Amino acid sequence: MLSLKFFKSSVTLIALSLSLTAFGKSPSVDVAQGASMQSQGALMIDVREPSEYAAGHAPGTQLIPLGQLESRLQELAAHKDKPVVLICRSGSRSGQAQELMAKAGFTQALNVEGGMNAWVKAGLPVLTGPASK
Repeated sequence: MLSLKFFKSSVTLIALSLSLTAFGKSPSVDVAQGASMQSQGALMIDVREPSEYAAGHAPGTQLIPLGQLESRLQELAAHKDKPVVLICRSGSRSGQAQELMAKAGFTQALNVEGGMNAWVKAGLPVLTGPASK
């Protein structure tokens, strides 16, 4: 049942992505949708710098700073056709990351609107400390 729900939400997000792309906007989700997708198995990448990440990040995120993302896309190849949720402080850098990943063939890369600012405001869990190696 959970996998069917995840499939339906993925199909909805793909349709949303295609329609937003047609209007020149980066495909995005709000923080509640991003958290839900992550809990259902989507990869969530934080594209901020290590010091920002250490100050507070969403649990379960993988840190790949925006400046390193392009050179590290090969690490993410298994996720090319799977949901990848991108987050930063405000949604700006993660929007850039979404565009970069889409151009590289990642079909379900999504930007979290409002980034960690919105995440914190929504009362979602935040961890502190450096990224795990």
